[in-house]
Amino acid sequence: METELKKKISSLCEGDVKFDVPMRDYTSMKVGGRVECLAFPPSVQHVSALVRFLCDRGIPFVPTGNGTNLIVREGGFRGVLLGLGRLKNISLLPVEEGMGFYAEAGASLREIINLAVERQMTGIEFLAGIPGSVGGAVRMNAGAWGREIKDVLKDVSIANADGEIKCFPAETLPFRYRSLELKPSEVIVGAVFLLAPGEREKIEACIEEIWRKRRMRHPLDYPSAGSIFKNPPGKSAGRLIEETGLKGLEIGGARVSEKHANFIVNTGSASASDVVELINVIKREVKKKHGITLETEVVIIGENGPQEETVELI
Repeated sequence: METELKKKISSLCEGDVKFDVPMRDYTSMKVGGRVECLAFPPSVQHVSALVRFLCDRGIPFVPTGNGTNLIVREGGFRGVLLGLGRLKNISLLPVEEGMGFYAEAGASLREIINLAVERQMTGIEFLAGIPGSVGGAVRMNAGAWGREIKDVLKDVSIANADGEIKCFPAETLPFRYRSLELKPSEVIVGAVFLLAPGEREKIEACIEEIWRKRRMRHPLDYPSAGSIFKNPPGKSAGRLIEETGLKGLEIGGARVSEKHANFIVNTGSASASDVVELINVIKREVKKKHGITLETEVVIIGENGPQEETVELI
């Protein structure tokens, strides 16, 4: 990346920018090639200005929260990873329909759940235990236990290529199963949650039960990116993988979890190439046995490394 571009991006982020960064240090799975630029805008307005600049220059960028759902291929990513982790403001809002609060994209799901407990607001207990931030959860329409984040949203604030920040009623946005369809130039910067009054004891009991089930079912002892595949209609991706006999399958340091087959864990030495190759093996074998093409829930970006030249495209 040219020196002048580096200076401009640094100025738009008040200096909180890193160049030529190995993403194993910034993702929950602890794998990943290098990215050309990792930028952390300090406010929503800085995000808006940076998005406009990158779009005007035709520089590729991908927004990310805290890297819980991201894999950067071993060949790296030529462009800017837009880290939203500094956008952490949360504020209570009076809303006619019930109880609400606004959370910026970098606020963690744990933080907003804690606020809901403290203020005795019910409705987002199902998000307990899901790692990640508000922006990523909205972008992926995160969900569990039969509910999705779109069910508790009132509005979503989005920065666009023109440097504008627009607020959209949630019901007008194209939410799908595990996704919100946006233009590549659009970045979620915040959301308004609409909840209902509740009793603290019941809210806490519900959250504890969800955590108990997660600890029992999910491999929390190893680095992972959460669920790797979306559930096909009427099916469980984990069950399909298990029925294909792939539990415990290893490639390098990446392993299909014996506890939950829809998780790939890093046993300590995995590379992004190991993870991507294992994902493709799973897709191929499930397709062969069940005739179903699994779709990844985890976001995979970047270029293949030299050893990945023959790897099937995701």
